[in-house]
Amino acid sequence: MPAVCLYFQVHQPHRIRKYRVFDIGHSHDYFSDTSESNLNNKKILQKVAGKSYLPTNKILLELLLRHPEFKVSFSLSGVVMEQLKEYSPETLESFQELAATGRAEILSETYYHSLSFLYSKEEFASQIRLHRDLVRDLFGQVPTVFRNTELIYNNELAAVVARLGFTGILAEGADHILGWRSPNFLYFPVSAPGIKLLLKNYRLSDDIAFRFSEPSWSEYPLMADKFASWVNAVNGNGDVVNLFMDYETFGEHQWESTGIFEFLRHLPGQILRHPDNYFVTPSEAVAKFPARGELDVPYFVSWADVERDLSAWLGNPIQDDAAGKLYSLEHQILLSGDDRLIADWRRLQTSDHFYYMCTKWFADGDVHKYFNPYDSPYDAFISFMNVLADLRLRLQTKLASAPAPDAQIPGFV
Repeated sequence: MPAVCLYFQVHQPHRIRKYRVFDIGHSHDYFSDTSESNLNNKKILQKVAGKSYLPTNKILLELLLRHPEFKVSFSLSGVVMEQLKEYSPETLESFQELAATGRAEILSETYYHSLSFLYSKEEFASQIRLHRDLVRDLFGQVPTVFRNTELIYNNELAAVVARLGFTGILAEGADHILGWRSPNFLYFPVSAPGIKLLLKNYRLSDDIAFRFSEPSWSEYPLMADKFASWVNAVNGNGDVVNLFMDYETFGEHQWESTGIFEFLRHLPGQILRHPDNYFVTPSEAVAKFPARGELDVPYFVSWADVERDLSAWLGNPIQDDAAGKLYSLEHQILLSGDDRLIADWRRLQTSDHFYYMCTKWFADGDVHKYFNPYDSPYDAFISFMNVLADLRLRLQTKLASAPAPDAQIPGFV
């Protein structure tokens, strides 16, 4: 029977406040909104912690204590760990309590939940090191498996991650990259045969993350025993069922009233009713299961939207303009040696800022509207570019006080 690998992404960005053109040159506080708006990061973090993280962590701890075979894994972005430390330390302690059981693995990722791989391999590696150090400090673990922002992946990324010393990497089990293959096996990236690839079983994962509370779904209502029977049906056609999803699935995306917590509370027991079923962490899956062949992914794939590509974050003119101008400042920002400037620049890299600028519609439009705290994608773009203009002024002032031969700042057109 197959093993089950449960992975949860835990992330909340530092949302940019409504930063006006009149603030440029006068206020350098980009992320603090003390109003009751949907841009108040403290308020949002505490709300999500109360509705999702704390009750789900409590259930998972009960399950870990009740079922010695049960295991889970998380990746917590550096920016969410920062906010937990500041705004909800009791929630951070509850994650630490899970990790202390020895059966909750913390994965690696970019500290700022960024798109840095697409623009700067050096910045990408730096953020991985920053994230590793924070995970080691907070949880006493050194991650060996990597999960890129929003499961963005291709051959080149696999090769870079392998050179950084990781043994495994997570990706979306999208049909257009798998073809006839099953996501329930491990594979070697064609570019990096020394690392193993774990692929999300998106059908089973999305049954929980998206379809769980949809009354028009033919399988509604979804009960734990029914879902366990679907996992059992993988017998003979897979080594591991990878169930990857946002942690906010529990209590935030699927409210408590939907029964999602009761579903989670009963799921491990139902899966473990079959004597051959068991749970693994990603590093255990990498160590235990052989790769069943090579997988060639020349183009970027992600777990977002129906396209499973980069179009949630990049591709329209405002997204591309914002990202291009942001990363054009890399050399000068790092040259400045100013910790506050560097931290603000890196916070601006968080992928959510570009997600909020998405103008897609049809199948994905409602999703992007639901998760967008701004009145429109254009409002998100305006605030972002105003902040970037102020950041550039600060950078000019800093470098002017300590001129260097290569300190010229790229201009904005």
